[in-house]
Amino acid sequence: MKDIIFDLGGVLIDWNPRHLYKKIFASAEEMEWFLTTVCPPDWNAKQDAGRPFAEGIAEAKAKYPKYAPQIDAYFLRWEEMLGGPIKGTVQILRELKGKNYRVFALSNWSAETFPIARKKFDFLSLLDGVVLSGEEKMNKPEPEIYRRLLSRYQLRADNCVFTDDNKDNVSAAKDLGIDSILFTSPEQLRLELIKRAIL
Repeated sequence: MKDIIFDLGGVLIDWNPRHLYKKIFASAEEMEWFLTTVCPPDWNAKQDAGRPFAEGIAEAKAKYPKYAPQIDAYFLRWEEMLGGPIKGTVQILRELKGKNYRVFALSNWSAETFPIARKKFDFLSLLDGVVLSGEEKMNKPEPEIYRRLLSRYQLRADNCVFTDDNKDNVSAAKDLGIDSILFTSPEQLRLELIKRAIL
């Protein structure tokens, strides 16, 4: 029986800083500038890889003191970045569990904020195991984080199916011999799993 590995943000959970910052900035232009310059994805990726939020926030505030309150909100109001579950994928997760598949998560996610998501989304308790970049101090697509998931839960690469919405993460998994699906929608994922006779 195959083991199924999910990414979380963008696959099972709608996480997007814009959910928060559209409430903070009057103009979409300023919000986009802030999220590409002041608190851009590569800055957030460092927190995902284990840098304490306090350190990341302090660094951004030192560079952009005028935006100190908005930078603070990235951590203080982080929960408002959660748009909710991606219902179609959560349904797939529940169906897989109903068929006795083992399901895992491999996610680039800060160890400081993941407990908030755990509390908010009860379906995360269905997972048989979770490997978080923030706890491992490395992000996908680094090959080692995939290897850690495999060894920690005694999974065989050739017996796993992995889905992620980032093509680099999918490529890295394929390079390790994991059957990987680039996630575009719950409907597309369902078709891919049907094709593999998993659903």
